[in-house]
Amino acid sequence: MRCPTCGEHETRVIDSRDLDEGATIRRRRECTGCAWRFTTYERVEAARLTVIKRDGSREEFDGDKLRGGLEKALTRRPVPPGAAEQATDEIEAALRALGASEVPSERIGQLAMEKLRALDHIAYIRFASVYQSFEDLETLKREVDSLYRERVP
Repeated sequence: MRCPTCGEHETRVIDSRDLDEGATIRRRRECTGCAWRFTTYERVEAARLTVIKRDGSREEFDGDKLRGGLEKALTRRPVPPGAAEQATDEIEAALRALGASEVPSERIGQLAMEKLRALDHIAYIRFASVYQSFEDLETLKREVDSLYRERVP
């Protein structure tokens, strides 16, 4: 690691600590040339995910965009704080576990609906009504009926 003060290439690590539940390592370093102390952070750079949209176009996966959609669906619903963030992280982890660099937007939508269905049925219907573009009330009613059947033992 090059010293930011004098440019020396030799530094020694004084202290190392895990951050973010082991996702990041914080290292305190000291330059062997000028004795300047500085901090560095190491984290794994995840491979980029590309989303294949319905029209065939491609764009980089944007977790913030997904989280925003989940937050809109969960607005004013009795769910724990951070539920949208956690669901977003879990969806992204599931996508990365597929091992593919490209993923269809339909798969992201399916995963989002699964998470919302488990969290809150109203949020699920909100999201599904936009994502699935229900064409009429009958289609929406069938989806709501499936939720009722799910709840009844």
